[in-house]
Amino acid sequence: MRMRESSKVSEEEAPYLALHTHDDDDNEAAVKADNSRLNQLGYKQELSRTLSALSNFAVTFSIVSVITGLTTTYNTGLTFGGPLTIIYGWPIAGFFTLIVGFSMAEICSAYPTSGGLYFWAAKLCGSDWGPFASWLTGWFNIVGQWAVTTSVDFSLAQLIQVMILLSTGGVNGGGYQASKYVVIALHGGILFTHAVLNCLPVSYLSIFGQFAALWNLVGVFVLMIVIPTVATHTVSAEFVFTHFNTDNDDGIKSKPYIFVLGLLMSQYTLSGYDASAHMTEETKNADTNGPKGIISAIGISVIVGWGYLLGITFAVTNIPHLLDTNNDAGGYAVAQVFYEAFKSRFGSGVGGIICLGVVAVAIFFCGMSSVTSNSRMVYAFSRDGAMPYSSVWHKVNKHEVPINAVWLSVCISFCMALTSLGSLVAFQAMVSIATIGLYIAYALPIFFRVTLARKRFVPGPFNLGRYGMFVGWVAVIWVAIITILFSLPVAYPITTDTLNYTPVAVGGLLIVIVSWWILSARHWFRGPVTNII
Repeated sequence: MRMRESSKVSEEEAPYLALHTHDDDDNEAAVKADNSRLNQLGYKQELSRTLSALSNFAVTFSIVSVITGLTTTYNTGLTFGGPLTIIYGWPIAGFFTLIVGFSMAEICSAYPTSGGLYFWAAKLCGSDWGPFASWLTGWFNIVGQWAVTTSVDFSLAQLIQVMILLSTGGVNGGGYQASKYVVIALHGGILFTHAVLNCLPVSYLSIFGQFAALWNLVGVFVLMIVIPTVATHTVSAEFVFTHFNTDNDDGIKSKPYIFVLGLLMSQYTLSGYDASAHMTEETKNADTNGPKGIISAIGISVIVGWGYLLGITFAVTNIPHLLDTNNDAGGYAVAQVFYEAFKSRFGSGVGGIICLGVVAVAIFFCGMSSVTSNSRMVYAFSRDGAMPYSSVWHKVNKHEVPINAVWLSVCISFCMALTSLGSLVAFQAMVSIATIGLYIAYALPIFFRVTLARKRFVPGPFNLGRYGMFVGWVAVIWVAIITILFSLPVAYPITTDTLNYTPVAVGGLLIVIVSWWILSARHWFRGPVTNII
């Protein structure tokens, strides 16, 4: 009887079993193909290759996190140009960021490894210039990533401080204003939590990443609808789409100059999408899903980000008041918008504080995913012997997670944040590397692809065809332009307090990297080194 029942069940389930077996076979074949390609590039498979296209996208989308970047830099947009810069600057920066992303995606498809940018640079430059190109690109990439984690988690600590301030009465109601030491302690606690989470198997991180992506998408739509709906006073469409704020109190009156400075809000937000490349050794069908992760994360971010900006800006009724450090939120513009919207409607700003909580959760996941990307870059860079004590940082634990690289990343990010205790100017200089340093790392392999490797580059499954060269040059030129523009003074007259330290920070990093190469690294660093024995 049991045998007949078993036979009957197997007959009924045969089509389903065959389908699942076919899927399993396809997955197994895909993983074997990925591992084979990785072997061809010189590495053995050490990380757990379990991420799908959705998971790869989710990690990157949660790092780009438009709620995070736009909320924390909205003051910059309001100060330099206001609504016009915010509404039109975003699609401009988004378009050219997409161009950079397409060029990176094409190269990622050809070289799907965790090393990402520095590995691409080495292969594109060949044996003569490859090691130096790899060294330069890798260090700009990794320091830029650490700076991103620093700025993201520090932003979360500041937002938590603002939420506590508003919950206890605000600036004008005797609310609690945390000292810089409390903020740095919060920052340290957030980093520690992110490190612990990143010690979990990548399958758990995949779940967190997908939840984070969903939270960012839903959060954007909720906030862009709720805030202007709840606010009792909103501005006209004419104000949102045409008003240009020149009252910045920074001595800058040139409208083109003001508009350019306001672009920093958008460009800072649209960064970190190289994470998809750094996760390729854990992604199935990496040579197509890695590039898709880059492009889709940028494209969807541009669309939902614009909606978020529209929703907030319709509730902006008094720019000087929002930027005034004597308002209830201490000059944190978005927090003040949220708080006043609910207070004007219900007599209490609690709803606004809850909305800030939605933002805080998004920032938390952004920081978590940023540490994930950092650790994979450290793992790959140390695997090729580029970092001091490399043998320590590229080790993986029983869950196939580079746990030492995780803790190194959060420790360095915390040390970078410590500069805020001495000087906010020094801290801003450090954080500026998060935008310009990263984009230099993005542009270098693209530049090598359209120059030194223009005739011998062999594209992968995802490629731009005959448009690859044109798109690559546009990407390189755009990065060159923003590097110059974001190094310009942001206030006049120029003093030690108003000087834009971005060129100092980025130039200092360049001097350190090149000097280290000349004095030492050129004798022992050979670029990507195979670990297949």
